Parts: sequence; structure tokens; C-alpha cells
Amino acid sequence: MPGNDGREETPRSPGHRAAAIALAPVFIAQGLYVRCVTPRLPEPSGGRCGVQGSGPPLRLLILGDSAAAGVGVATQDEALSGRLAAALGESFLVSWKLMAQTGNRARDIASMLEAAPPERFDAVVTSIGVNDVTHGTELGAWIGQQGRIAELLRSKFHARHIILSGVPPMHLFPALPQPLRWYLGERAKRFNGALKALARSCEVCEFAAPDFPVEPGTMAADGFHPGARAYSLWAAHVAGIIRRRLQQATPGPA
Repeated sequence: MPGNDGREETPRSPGHRAAAIALAPVFIAQGLYVRCVTPRLPEPSGGRCGVQGSGPPLRLLILGDSAAAGVGVATQDEALSGRLAAALGESFLVSWKLMAQTGNRARDIASMLEAAPPERFDAVVTSIGVNDVTHGTELGAWIGQQGRIAELLRSKFHARHIILSGVPPMHLFPALPQPLRWYLGERAKRFNGALKALARSCEVCEFAAPDFPVEPGTMAADGFHPGARAYSLWAAHVAGIIRRRLQQATPGPA
């Protein structure tokens, strides 16, 4: 689930680094505990491609991790793919496809795109980062893979618009105990700062971070994934960005 506090990336302070080293045994123990007690929610049922709406054609790809796959709700209709196709279907004939899997990191998604046959998409929405944050991927390696993904989407999949969803505000996740929540939250903020910079350097890219509350009514039962309301808000935010970008790209009357 995207979102952050809007802060740009800043170098990790010596104090933060020292605290991370000192608390490493605590983080490891808490991480193991969270894995043991957090419910493992399945990916939702439903199709992973479809056509919806009416109007000008729009080829849409949703790409990424468990949040992109819709973990936290029962069906794809309630997930990001379904809600986004429905929102855009009010203005476009949306041909949509979902390429996402629980556990995906940036490197997995880059490999998946490299192995996939070429296609054409007008708009791509990504959700990539939570697994890299939790598994200790270095920021430089992660943003390098994000750049590789963007390049593949442009060159191989001819994407005209790439919406890079931010890493969610992990410092607010109910499933994470303190101080692990603080540590992962700080990593997520740094990742988002780098992702914003990447988006600014890429003409077809835009960073997306909708602002909605991380609370029981918004999140799934595991306290880690979006719930139905969060997916609806996320989809509405991204749909607005895609509509605006398409309108700006369409030349007006002579």
C-alpha cells in the first residue's frame, strides 16, 4: 500500500546507523516473531486480465508484489486491479493485465519482465518495495533495479506512462512491534526519497503516494496489507494521475 510522510531522502545519520547495529538482535527476534504470528493471507481469487468500460482504448498493466496482487481482500474486483479497471472504465475501454506475486522483490520483477514476451501498454502501475525493505536490500541495488524495470517497461513494453507507487508508511503498520516498526519505517522513507528522484529523472514516470489513514478499517486483518477501502483509495488516486497524464498527452484542437 503506497504512501509516506512526504519527506525527501536524506543520508542515514550516524546515530541511526549506530542504533540499527545496536538493535540488530532485537530486529532479528522481532522479525521472526512477526513471521510466526502474522496470518498468511492468500492472493485473491479472480481473473488476472480482462476488458472493462467504454471509450478510447487503454492498455493497462499492474505490476509488482503482494499488494499489487491484491492480498488482503477476497477477490480481484476488490483489489487494486479491479478497482483501477473500474475507475478508468468510466472513461476508457480498459484492457488490463496483472503481473504480480507475493514475495516479489525488485530483482524478481526485473527478471520476470526480461523473460516475458513483448507487449504494449499505455499505462503501468507498479507496487515494488516492501519485500526489499524487510529483506535488507541495499538502497542502491533497489533503485538500480527500479531503473532497470522502468527501462524495460519503456523499451520492451512501450509504456507511455509509468506510475511508481511509493513504499507504504511502514512506521504505522499495526503488525510490526517497536522498534522494528521504526527501523523499517525509516528504510521505507529512504526508499521513497530515492524513488521520487528516479521519477523526476524519467519523463514517462510519476511517483504516486495517496494519503489515507493506516488504521484497522483501512488495512487487512493481518495489519500489513491493504484492505478493501485502501485499495479503493489507492485506485482512485492512481486513476486520477493516469487521466491527467493522458489528457496532457492528447493534443488539443488546432
